[in-house]
Amino acid sequence: MENQRVTFKKKNFTILVIYLNKIKFNYFKKFLYQKVQESPSFFKNIPIILNIESLFYSFDWIRVQDFILSIGLFLFGIIGCKDKNLKKIIFKTGIPILSESTIVMSRMYQNNTYNAYKKKSIDLSLSNLLSYKSDIIDYIIRSGQKIYSPNHDLIITNNVSSGAELISGGNVHIYGIMRGRVLAGVHGDMTKRIFCTSLFAELIAIAGKYLTIEQIPIKFLGQSVEISLVNNTLFIKDLK
Repeated sequence: MENQRVTFKKKNFTILVIYLNKIKFNYFKKFLYQKVQESPSFFKNIPIILNIESLFYSFDWIRVQDFILSIGLFLFGIIGCKDKNLKKIIFKTGIPILSESTIVMSRMYQNNTYNAYKKKSIDLSLSNLLSYKSDIIDYIIRSGQKIYSPNHDLIITNNVSSGAELISGGNVHIYGIMRGRVLAGVHGDMTKRIFCTSLFAELIAIAGKYLTIEQIPIKFLGQSVEISLVNNTLFIKDLK
């Protein structure tokens, strides 16, 4: 009976992957620091995987690791490491080196709907971000459709049409044009947020607090935004 108290179950998670593509450390440091400063609560203690497959120059692992930890990110592992000596150095610091086969890659990784920095050397697409298990939908949500995710984050990697409705007990992420009605934190959790790449929603709501499209400041329409509750009021800020 004692051994029945410990069970092993397989779970799938999606984690932010940062790609270092032929990039110098100083640029990587400046760019990543800027992204974290733009949305600190979004990145706080978020687990990440570092993909170094495309690096061709001497890689100072200790320097990179110290910087990542210093800005509040949690380094989950490394993929794409081909150098045997570098592998030994990374292993000594306690960070696992993973293979692609050990990671469940969501179709979000191939989605380019939101990739404002696709010409840069680092892929920090917010569509790769997930703090815990989520419901992921990659097709267009059409008028009249209702998507309900009571216990998870809801991630849409396509457009949401007028007349559609998204309801989530967690956060809502939309990597496409956001129309229709979008409700996050429907169980009353005021810490939940809405993230989208093009805001045209008919209604946005978090924990019962809402704004209609007529109440949304014009400067945010069509923009990439983060929506949260601040002092019991919906607060919208630009993600760019």
